[in-house]
Amino acid sequence: MPLSLHLSSSPSAICCPPSPASAVNHLIFFSGLPTTRLCSKSLHASSRKRSRAVCCSLDVVGPTVGQVIEVNKDTFWPIVEAAGEKTVVVDMYTQWCGPCKVMAPKFQELSEKYLDVVFLKLDCNQENKPLAKELGIRVVPTFKILKHNKIVKEVTGAKFDDLVLAIETVRSS
Repeated sequence: MPLSLHLSSSPSAICCPPSPASAVNHLIFFSGLPTTRLCSKSLHASSRKRSRAVCCSLDVVGPTVGQVIEVNKDTFWPIVEAAGEKTVVVDMYTQWCGPCKVMAPKFQELSEKYLDVVFLKLDCNQENKPLAKELGIRVVPTFKILKHNKIVKEVTGAKFDDLVLAIETVRSS
């Protein structure tokens, strides 16, 4: 299903207008960053100081493909559920992890190659610790591949070839 995006680049639109939380999530595109962050009101508060941000609202009818979406403990499961039949690949990382930084651009390239797959990133920081624990994260980077809201494959470590093989296997099943 297509997404309905409402873009604005005016300085006053850095923080999105209020909307019903159940119907609309917000995306912030930061210039120079390859990821798109699905955000909450707390992220909006911190983003007001970012002068080169563009904000839009996203009607949640399905996740975006062709890009990596940054998720958190609040947005992860709604996006996975919205993926429906699509394969979902999640990169669990931390800001301080060297191998995570090496895999990030490769993960972005995969999102541009596999347009039928939804690519998510989850920072396993203190705020997202409950979700990381729920997903069984013990080491980063860890890549979880989900289908129909269930984890079907896992790749631990910066093993790009293993990740590609796992994605191909799940896509073809």
